[in-house]
Amino acid sequence: MSHRPYRPALGIDAALEEITRNKGKAFDTQVVDACVKLFREQHYVFAD
Repeated sequence: MSHRPYRPALGIDAALEEITRNKGKAFDTQVVDACVKLFREQHYVFAD
């Protein structure tokens, strides 16, 4: 989600898609489910 020298920030939607796509492979399934629920269902946002 963060800006990198070689590319601009992708945003929360792209980050959630990435972790969902790699659920059970690179990321724990329960952690992914909790993260997606937090951002999509409970509308969590990072503080500025």
